[in-house]
Amino acid sequence: MLAKGIAAALTQSGYDVEVAPTAEIALRLSRTAAFNIGILDLGLPDRDGLELLREMRSAAQFPVLILSARDGLNDRICGLDSGADDYLVKPFALGELEARMRALLRRGDENPEWRQVGRLRFDVEGKRALVGDEEVDLTAREVSILNILLSRSRKVVRKQVLFDAVFPHETEAAPNALEVHVSRLRHKLKPAGVTIRSLRGLGYRIEEVLENGTSQP
Repeated sequence: MLAKGIAAALTQSGYDVEVAPTAEIALRLSRTAAFNIGILDLGLPDRDGLELLREMRSAAQFPVLILSARDGLNDRICGLDSGADDYLVKPFALGELEARMRALLRRGDENPEWRQVGRLRFDVEGKRALVGDEEVDLTAREVSILNILLSRSRKVVRKQVLFDAVFPHETEAAPNALEVHVSRLRHKLKPAGVTIRSLRGLGYRIEEVLENGTSQP
C-alpha cells in the first residue's frame, strides 16, 4: 500500500515510476533498465534490503534513498555504509521525500531548476514554460504533460504514465481525453520549435523541430 501511494504521488509530480514488489524484481530492473533514482524500503518480503542494496551497487549507478522504520543511529550508519545516498525514517512526509529526491537528482544535474528543448525553457519549480522571455499560457494539465515529457527527454513516455498524471482521480475520464490535451499543448509549443511526437502503440516523445522541418529527440 505504501509503495502504491508513493508511486501515485510521484507520478502526479511528473516522475515515471516503476514499482518492484520484491528484491528479485528490483535487482533485475536495476540491471536491465535506466533509472535516475531509486527508493528502497528495507522491509522486503524475500530478502533484507541492505543485502539487496550491496548487490545492486555492483551494477546500479543511480542514487538510492532508503525508507525504513529502523531509526537507530547505527541503522542509519549501516544503511549509508552499505551504499545508500540518503536515509529517511518512517513515518515521513511526502513533501520531504520529494525534496530529498530533488537534492539527490541535483548532484548529477548542473542546472536542475530548468529543462530546455529547442527554444523552450521550462521552470521546474515554478511550473512555467517560456520561449525567450515570453511565458507560454498553459493549463495545469498541459503543465503536467510537459513536465513529464521533459523529465524523460529523448525517451518515449507511455500513454498510461501521462494519463495517470493528468487524471489521477478521474476514473470516468474518456480514453481520448489525453490526446485532446496533448494536441492543444503541441499547438502551443510550435513557436518554440518543439513538437510532441506520437508513436503508435508506445506513447509520446518531445522533440526539437529542425529548420528543414524534421524533428529530433
